[in-house]
Amino acid sequence: MLVGWALQCPPYFSLSGITGIHQQQMQALNLPGQYKQTSNTLESKRVSSPLFRVIKNGKYGFIDQTGKIVIEPQFDLAWNFIDGRSQIKLDDKYGYIDEMGKIVIKPQFRLAYAFSSGLALVLIDYKHGYIDTNGKIVIKPQFNQALAFNQGLAAVKIDEKYCYINPSGKIVIKPVFDDARHFYEELSAVELGDKWGYINSNGKLVIKPQFDETLRFSEGLAAVQVGDKWGYIDQAGVMVIEPQFEQAWEFTEGLAVVKIGDKWGYIAPNRQIAIKPRFDRITSFSQRLAAVKIDNKYGYINTNGKIVIPSQFDLALNFTSGLALVYVGGKAGYINKVGQFVWYPTN
Repeated sequence: MLVGWALQCPPYFSLSGITGIHQQQMQALNLPGQYKQTSNTLESKRVSSPLFRVIKNGKYGFIDQTGKIVIEPQFDLAWNFIDGRSQIKLDDKYGYIDEMGKIVIKPQFRLAYAFSSGLALVLIDYKHGYIDTNGKIVIKPQFNQALAFNQGLAAVKIDEKYCYINPSGKIVIKPVFDDARHFYEELSAVELGDKWGYINSNGKLVIKPQFDETLRFSEGLAAVQVGDKWGYIDQAGVMVIEPQFEQAWEFTEGLAVVKIGDKWGYIAPNRQIAIKPRFDRITSFSQRLAAVKIDNKYGYINTNGKIVIPSQFDLALNFTSGLALVYVGGKAGYINKVGQFVWYPTN
């Protein structure tokens, strides 16, 4: 039941042909569609306890790492826990539960997203605002488009321009940008005209707009697109890996996904190919493992490129807290890091 899981994630992911269901949670609204890859983590996007969503008989609940049900499947939709809260959907309204399964913010919102920096983005009467973990509105719904907070700032759209607000709702970086993204490693990508550059948290343009597309900074580098090729810049804006890839993603765990020709592999920060491009589909590394597609089935490799879980799944996603979501015959299950099922595929 792929559709049910796909609804959990923001639309801007594209993992080498896999739409971003691996994220397993909604967290920020209206991020531009061209932002194809992004991080697995916002600053507060850490899973606060190892609970994993499952679907049974069309309803969502949660299991622990052993596969034991701890919150009975009962929700129309549910997302992973962030800062002790999970968004759930009941009767076409969104609210939040705690890690005991108790509804702590009653379903009332047209849309609701994950908590970040103690605030969550919600949609009320077609406007976006922010609530605290008790459900109190702390920034009134007023924005047509908005992103979650990260590193203390959130991008919002006022009239036709983007600016940044602080958790009090005060504009701290003026609305001058045609588009704007999250802050990572103290820098955020912004668009002026039809080119992308980066600003710091004071709003100063530190890397002038010159790129056709950009990703976030991760491990000191950011993937940028020049023409139809991707390369990497450092935080001074110096091109340290020349544009040469058909696609390129952020560095995670010391490796970055790149596409050369029609195959996917990994590079190291020193520009060297770390794992030769030979895969049809691929994910970033998470917990030292990555899902790869070979001969129409997915398995997992380690950071040396060795297959450690044989190709056997119709779809396989990243490991989180020791488990990975996999699909067999259109049904979703969880495996541990040695490839054993702890939750057998269900729909």
